[in-house]
Amino acid sequence: MSALKREIVEMIAHDGPITLERYMSLSLTHPRYGYYMTRDPFGAAGDFITAPEISQMFGELLGVWITEAWRAAGGPSQARLVELGPGRGTLMSDVLRVTPIAPNFFSAVTVHLVETSPVLREAQRQTLARAAKSAQWHLDFAEMPPGPAFIIANEFFDALPVRHYVKSPGGWREQLVGLDAEGGLAFRVSEQIETTLNVPAREGSIIEVSAVAQNLMGDIATRLVTEGGALLLIDYGYEQTTLGDSLQAVSRHAYVDPLAAPGETDLTAHVDFAALARAARARGAKVMGPVLQADFLLQLGIERRAETLSKKATPEQAQAIFDAFERLTGVDDARHQMGRLFKVMAVTHPDMPDLPGFFV
Repeated sequence: MSALKREIVEMIAHDGPITLERYMSLSLTHPRYGYYMTRDPFGAAGDFITAPEISQMFGELLGVWITEAWRAAGGPSQARLVELGPGRGTLMSDVLRVTPIAPNFFSAVTVHLVETSPVLREAQRQTLARAAKSAQWHLDFAEMPPGPAFIIANEFFDALPVRHYVKSPGGWREQLVGLDAEGGLAFRVSEQIETTLNVPAREGSIIEVSAVAQNLMGDIATRLVTEGGALLLIDYGYEQTTLGDSLQAVSRHAYVDPLAAPGETDLTAHVDFAALARAARARGAKVMGPVLQADFLLQLGIERRAETLSKKATPEQAQAIFDAFERLTGVDDARHQMGRLFKVMAVTHPDMPDLPGFFV
């Protein structure tokens, strides 16, 4: 039994079952044993691969989009370029490689990375060591200095903790993490009825709620409404709020039991884009999308970018570029293509015009 699992078992034995939200937080960000605090999980040698690791085209197009959002906001001279959960720093590196094409933008922004993991912070420092702009690191979005903010969140919201509620004959009851007869971790249902949930559903249905994600979105939207800017959010999830359990644990690119090894596996849940949009609009922000990642990247010109790169490539490199293009824009989920599963949404100041990638 891992040190973190032993700690969680002892905590539950002493204090009683904990929420799934608490379990996920401990598993991912426990200061000593949390999954993201102790390792670099990205890439073929890790547990999963994200779009920036697949191809430079992804980050380059996001960089172009950010400069367009800055222009549409009036080109503010004191702005923040922000990434939430920057991974190894690959995405920001690609963004900073292309944004000098808009020299006024490049000189106007300071770079800010929101990262809690000391391991990943070090990886980001190494990746960005030769970048044309230096970065500042923050533990939380609330630490961001004032000014218009242009924010990227790629596969960030899916790692924020969720709660599960199960429909019983008397109403919705929260699903908790407790102990089984042998003292191992097991799901159990609270005896208390959750009176704030009034969603009609059949008995046994599960609804997934991320108050953490919605609260953060509210804070970001408030910032954008009061100081200007835009958020570009890319993640896998649902366009409409739906019933169901999407919690998953991944280790070495394979799905595993989410209770088996807390701190040793990645825990995520599908993003409820509709809930995030409601949270943003409630603070007065404008929401664009969500749209399919395939449609977004194609509208931004990824096909032309792939062709341009291929002209200067060896046959092997050209094949890799084509494979990356297919992975990022393909819609065959069975082949692990990302074009349909991943969605893109923008949240902006209410006066922002519609931006590329979201034109109908």
